[in-house]
Amino acid sequence: MSIRLEGYMQTTQQNAPLKRTMKTRHLIMLSLGGVIGTGLFFNTGYIISTTGAAGTLLAYLIGALVVWLVMQCLGELSVAMPETGAFHVYAARYLGPATGYTVAWLYWLTWTVALGSSFTAAGFCMQYWFPQVPVWVWCVVFCAIIFGLNVISTRFFAEGEFWFSLVKVVTIIAFIILGGAAIFGFIPMQDGSPAPGLSNITAEGWFPHGGLPILMTMVAVNFAFFGYRAYRHCRR
Repeated sequence: MSIRLEGYMQTTQQNAPLKRTMKTRHLIMLSLGGVIGTGLFFNTGYIISTTGAAGTLLAYLIGALVVWLVMQCLGELSVAMPETGAFHVYAARYLGPATGYTVAWLYWLTWTVALGSSFTAAGFCMQYWFPQVPVWVWCVVFCAIIFGLNVISTRFFAEGEFWFSLVKVVTIIAFIILGGAAIFGFIPMQDGSPAPGLSNITAEGWFPHGGLPILMTMVAVNFAFFGYRAYRHCRR
């Protein structure tokens, strides 16, 4: 069974040669944007309130370590055995076709759920500026945009990913700069209160609820890194 699967994949690669239409800047921004998931913007408040200041940093460090280990392994596999399919081909090769089949469908299901939550989150964001427009309308609009970026051409998809990823990176940098300015008093508080400084971090202690909430929030933390495997599909 595995021999027939490998033969089919090799025949497919020979009959459908690929073109290198992505540039280095596309891959760099795709990698950066891929590790910035929707959860970073929507779940960080929940993580901070649950784990505290130090707990949040520790949770994200653990999540980043897991992502780094996974990508180290996946990167070596991609370089040693480049394939035109997704990474489920490695599971099919070393663990059997049934495992590869299961991994492929689970990956599809994961992205289906993640895209649905991302579209919903984007719809709620747009309601801030357009409160009269229902959330489902924005979901349809963003779904059409994503579909168009994926079906037109690889170059068009790469350009879209480049600019969208750039927006996310610039937004995070702006949040850090503006947040730091507000914390240390360079930007006055809206109610005229003094700058909080580090009081919000130290008021309730570094771990106000202990260490267990760190483990409880790891799902939310990993969701913030969702999409980090996207570059693997651009390796050829």
